Amino acid sequence: MIAICIAGFIGMFSETALNIALSDLMASLHLTTGTVQWLTTGYLLTMGVLVPVSGLLMQWFTTRQLFMTSLSFSIVGAVVAALSADFSLLLIGRLLQAVGIGIVLPLLFNIILVIFPVEKRGAAMGTMGLVIMFAPAAGPTMAGLMIQYLSWNYIFWFTIPFLLLSLFIGARYMQNIAAITKPRVDWFSILLSTIGFGGIVFGFSHAGEGKGGWADPIVIASLAFGIIALIVFCLRQTTMKQPMLNLQVFQYPMFVVGLTMVFLCFMIIMSTMLILPMYFQGALAMTAMAAGLTLLPGGIVNGLLAPVTGMLYDKLGPRFLVIPGFAIIAITLWMMTGFSDDTSTVLVIVLHGLLMIGISMVMMPAQTNGLNQLPPHLYPDGTAFINTLQQISGAIATAVAASIISKGMASYLSASTNPAAEAEKASAMALGSQNAFMFAFIVTIAGFVISLFIRRVKAEKSAERQMPMH
Repeated sequence: MIAICIAGFIGMFSETALNIALSDLMASLHLTTGTVQWLTTGYLLTMGVLVPVSGLLMQWFTTRQLFMTSLSFSIVGAVVAALSADFSLLLIGRLLQAVGIGIVLPLLFNIILVIFPVEKRGAAMGTMGLVIMFAPAAGPTMAGLMIQYLSWNYIFWFTIPFLLLSLFIGARYMQNIAAITKPRVDWFSILLSTIGFGGIVFGFSHAGEGKGGWADPIVIASLAFGIIALIVFCLRQTTMKQPMLNLQVFQYPMFVVGLTMVFLCFMIIMSTMLILPMYFQGALAMTAMAAGLTLLPGGIVNGLLAPVTGMLYDKLGPRFLVIPGFAIIAITLWMMTGFSDDTSTVLVIVLHGLLMIGISMVMMPAQTNGLNQLPPHLYPDGTAFINTLQQISGAIATAVAASIISKGMASYLSASTNPAAEAEKASAMALGSQNAFMFAFIVTIAGFVISLFIRRVKAEKSAERQMPMH
């Protein structure tokens, strides 16, 4: 657990740390906005393509093989990115990192489901929540400090010692926890999955870049091909004896409820993680480092609460956490819709902290409860669906939030008598942020309504150890 949690932490850290360095990269490598965006889009796209295949990989390769492979990709990717002097090498390093995290995240879920009994899974998932939720929050803060005093290359150098430590611990202690069945590989299903999930992630990511927006033919074509491929993929899985992704997981109602809430919760997380740094720098005139430090308290609160909410789930079940959690998120986001260009930094930090408290009450309990209803042979498929939909929800949320901010700013500046003034630009960013927070609030209301249907799963305590450690 220590080995794979370190690997997961660094993977999630890498996913967000580079975002705050994009402006610095554009200046040092002479890149356009559309070009530098591929460092994020390519990362999401690689994970969106790879994660759906993770269920199949777990049935073909041992836990140790997958773990060592994922760490190898992550380490090589970090070294290549750290040494890169041009965009091409940096992108290659970034994609290699995405392959590593795309393997390790589903593996982390599956290990917890197999080795921990039902009554202790909440606490174990809470520990994982500390990793998954704190790392993205810490990423921008650490990156801001490195950019301020060193250079963007050190964002990658920073991760390498931790990855080597994880590799050393894993090589010594990691055990194989599942039987290898080696089902037949259906290459057509893999192709459909790649086009489907990849097309949707790419389409939404490209829409958020601002070049033509949602009317861009590339966006329309990507989403259309992605949706059609996914429909064909799902139809094919229902007719196969050994499907690549087993759609039987959707026969379990609490898994569907949990999956939906995780999808919506991740949209809230990713949209606010885009909105807040833009609001800090564009409306409140903060530096990148100050913006990162402002986000840090909320990230620490979320990380510390994740194990606590996991243990509370074991004792109380999901309803006493998830429903109040969505209520806290809704109230906080409603207050954030009132942010202006002179809002107190203290108020921003307090509200961000409350937002993170609500998210910690929802994310892991909903996820744990949903996965608990699945029988052991469907664990790889359930974790693959959850991790894949997180990538899709992240792409959707960032694209929609970016579009809303852009349109809000354009609307304000078009009516301004002096659109070039810095004060007017700050007011425009504040208005765009208000509209984007309203979008996150609407998503939260949908999550709150769905949370009313959640109930505790009564899983069999003897079921989870069917795959002995060896």
